[in-house]
Amino acid sequence: MTPALIAEVAYRLTARDRDLLALVWEHRVLTTGQLTTLLFPSPERARQRLNRLHRLHALLRFRPWTPVGSRPWHWVLGPAGAHVLAIAHGQSISEFGYRQDTATGIAVSPRLGHQVGVNDFFVALHAHAHQHADGTALTQWWSEQRCAAHWGDLARPDGFGRWTRHRPQDTPQTLDFFLEHDTGTETLARVAGKLGGYADLAEATGTTTPVLIWLPSPKRESNLRALLSAPEVPVATAVQTPTAAPDGPADPVWQPAGTTGHRYRLSDLATFWDTTPRHESETR
Repeated sequence: MTPALIAEVAYRLTARDRDLLALVWEHRVLTTGQLTTLLFPSPERARQRLNRLHRLHALLRFRPWTPVGSRPWHWVLGPAGAHVLAIAHGQSISEFGYRQDTATGIAVSPRLGHQVGVNDFFVALHAHAHQHADGTALTQWWSEQRCAAHWGDLARPDGFGRWTRHRPQDTPQTLDFFLEHDTGTETLARVAGKLGGYADLAEATGTTTPVLIWLPSPKRESNLRALLSAPEVPVATAVQTPTAAPDGPADPVWQPAGTTGHRYRLSDLATFWDTTPRHESETR
């Protein structure tokens, strides 16, 4: 890309466009629906702006194959957008780490569904906070890649989040958590075995962060809970299907390991575990 073209693209980008490009870069791929929820007042406004960014080569897009109907557009960072972000970071495009073939490779990756599912989890929290007057907010959302850069030698969560609830009549509640988004492709023994890495991380850092395991079916959740017994770090499980969690992960769908019956709202887990924000991680 020529410097003149990059300068032209940079001139046409709004502050929201730059936030959008940064989101897509960090989280690898976001669908039209996810970006609409995160940044736009309506689907039509989202489609108009995303198509404009596509024409500027700030974004690239693809639709995964499906045997029936069609899937939504999936958006990844384009070369012009990468150059603009790299300049904002004071880096060359190679220092920034962008390669177009790598960015678009997610389209044929077997991990595409998993990545979209992880992003769905956090987008649902964002949507809940904006749609309900309950004082909640998603104040941190870290990607798998950013987590790996910080903690990858001991644990590799699918994401890190900070969920807060602050209402005038209540004590503020904050829950830091690691997400394990389970799609059913790994053995349950392997899923349970990952908790050892989180225990090692807690010991190494002096910070114990709960692990949320988001499962695809009630049966799989039940079988996993039978394996967990008394994990070394706080763990809660929930089922991600619309039937089990019609209003998403913010609502009372979470059951801490070692308990039966009662399920908690995400914000109430903070009280259950008596957690406080303890990460030195920067805000986005």
